[in-house]
Amino acid sequence: MKQVVQNMKSGEIKVEELPPPAMRSGGLLVKNHYSLISAGTEKTSVDMGKKNLLQKARSRPDDVKKVLQEMKRNGFMATYRKVMTTLDAGKGLGYSTAGVVLAVDAVGSEFKPGDRVACAGAGYATHSDIIFVPRNLAVKVPDEVGLDEAAYTTLGAIAMQGVRQAAPTLGENVVVIGLGLVGLLAVQILKANGCRVLGVDMDPDSVRLAREIGADEACLRSADVASIAGSFTEGYGADAVIIAAATKSSDPLSLAGEIARDRSRVIMIGLTGMNMPRGPYYMKELEFKLSRSYGPGRYDPAYEEHGNDYPIGFVRWTENRNMKEFVQLLKDRKVNVKALTTHRFPIDDAGHAYKLISGKKTERYIGILLEYDTETSPLVPAEPTKPAATVFTPETEAFRKNPSVVGFIGAGSFARANLLPAVKSIQGVILETVCTASGVSAKTAQSQFGFGSITTDSREIFSNGKIGTVFIATRHNLHASLALEALKAGKNVFVEKPLALNEEGLISLAQFYRGSDELNMPLLMVGFNRRFAPLSRQVKDFFAHTGEPVVVNYRVNAGYIPKNHWTQDPAEGGGRIIGEVCHFVDLIQFLTGSKVQKVYAESISSGSSAVTNSDNVNISLRMANGSLGIITYIANGDSALPKERIEVTSGNRAAVLDNFQKAYFYSNGKESKAGTGKLDKGIQNEVRAFLASAMTDRHRLIPFDDLVNTTLATFKVTTSLSVGEPVVL
Repeated sequence: MKQVVQNMKSGEIKVEELPPPAMRSGGLLVKNHYSLISAGTEKTSVDMGKKNLLQKARSRPDDVKKVLQEMKRNGFMATYRKVMTTLDAGKGLGYSTAGVVLAVDAVGSEFKPGDRVACAGAGYATHSDIIFVPRNLAVKVPDEVGLDEAAYTTLGAIAMQGVRQAAPTLGENVVVIGLGLVGLLAVQILKANGCRVLGVDMDPDSVRLAREIGADEACLRSADVASIAGSFTEGYGADAVIIAAATKSSDPLSLAGEIARDRSRVIMIGLTGMNMPRGPYYMKELEFKLSRSYGPGRYDPAYEEHGNDYPIGFVRWTENRNMKEFVQLLKDRKVNVKALTTHRFPIDDAGHAYKLISGKKTERYIGILLEYDTETSPLVPAEPTKPAATVFTPETEAFRKNPSVVGFIGAGSFARANLLPAVKSIQGVILETVCTASGVSAKTAQSQFGFGSITTDSREIFSNGKIGTVFIATRHNLHASLALEALKAGKNVFVEKPLALNEEGLISLAQFYRGSDELNMPLLMVGFNRRFAPLSRQVKDFFAHTGEPVVVNYRVNAGYIPKNHWTQDPAEGGGRIIGEVCHFVDLIQFLTGSKVQKVYAESISSGSSAVTNSDNVNISLRMANGSLGIITYIANGDSALPKERIEVTSGNRAAVLDNFQKAYFYSNGKESKAGTGKLDKGIQNEVRAFLASAMTDRHRLIPFDDLVNTTLATFKVTTSLSVGEPVVL
């Protein structure tokens, strides 16, 4: 399929041939007929792409601050690789489309194949032949409404949310400053609400068009707007002012304060300077509001991604309900978007559209539609044959044929910055296929690392007889099921941590693994990289002959992650104990040479709703050989404090591992040192060791029972937190 993609580093925009997106839970696949270019938002993206790295940094000081904090915790090179792989990625443009449903995830869906729908959402409703959208970001389109009209729905919902924030009543006088696409839609929505509307803009054509589509009055900004507004409102001033302009200047904010009546409302839909003049806003006691995109639910993963609606009795107008109401206005012919459409381009000619909004072509535009080929509508890809489960015996040889031929499932920033460079550096390894949820990310990984093919369907990797080794670096909820499918297909598996999010997934893997001849099973490896760090190995060797239990104190300055981040979602990320603390449990298991036998955990009790208590936790591990491990995991520390510090004692010896950069050893009253100061958490060593084993002696670097023990220990930590007691594994 075709999709419009922008390279984040160079700013170049191209129409790429990509595989269609994968179906995911709670959503639908849609064949686009039209998509609308949001000139204001997408021009910002185009302009940002033109800037060099220094200019990008200057325009995003908050992002630079985050990078500096990341550098303090994880070192320069790791942060640099992460930033550069992010910048070199592709980005799908667009967020407002309309088309026909191809397929639906069956769970509780109101949609069916063949439904006409309008779709919303950056990263979902992109300029591409086929899109995946969660169900709360799609609404049905009645037959009376053309799909070219319905493609305006997202922008219409943005304008509608701004109008709702203004709370106009019948007969009120409202001024709209900025008569671009959103401003002109707001004018029509206000008229449908029974308001008298005055429009203001710097462009004579926009002023003329505002009058044509229903504004009671419209004028140029260069005119005496205060006098015109005074006459328009019979001297009282505007009951509400909606700012839909895009400018670095604060002039729209100043003008709004000047023309508003006492105790009026000023609503910001657009993006302007925010230097608010105190005088008029104070003397008139004006109410100022920012309108957040297309309504309640926006930026809430539970609503947008997981389909959890808000009860209508508590939240009357969500983003989905705003979208539905805009479609209804189109049906009732109370909003005319055809008058706003100045250009239509086939998707193949999308480059010409972006020349318009970038200013390379000096031609007036408002609404720009991209059109898609509906004559030869691509169908949902046929399911590849699912590989049959195999019981591995000494006679089973299929899985040993091509261990050096690699397939990757998941290619996010961690995989591209860490795993893939390590894999690619190994001589003899062939990167065969990369699979991601979107074609854009798969194409990015292919261009950066040279994969032979790309797909959005993991079953193509499982059924590919060439591929002998699979790396899994998806979101956590998919790890166990994908690892199991890969093992059943006879592939060696490297799965990023955690191995599983729950005991059900762990049991499924264990039953399959232990139900076959383990010696002849494909390799299974979990990305517990810290045990492969050079300094970790030196620390373990230092205590190799003490003959006594070991005590490990492990402090982790993990940093704050908000509650709405996907890693905090119990169903998708599992939370930070299961998702990250498993690293530290594994390293303690490695250093003590023993499995976890019992756990006890306590967390802080914060009164702040922004704090996740279990992100600040003290965990005690009793090991089977009598050793102890204590993990202090904190999210409330300062970023200047290095992330990890490990103190180990046994047999009148001590060692300190300082953030995998330096190690200090104490014995017989003397101190010795190791390490260069360069951060090395063992990722490259881990990948090299795994692939070397897969291609040669098939040595299991971490026994399966140890992988299970570490994973189960994190489950029991969460149990201990909930019951307040020690829990035996």
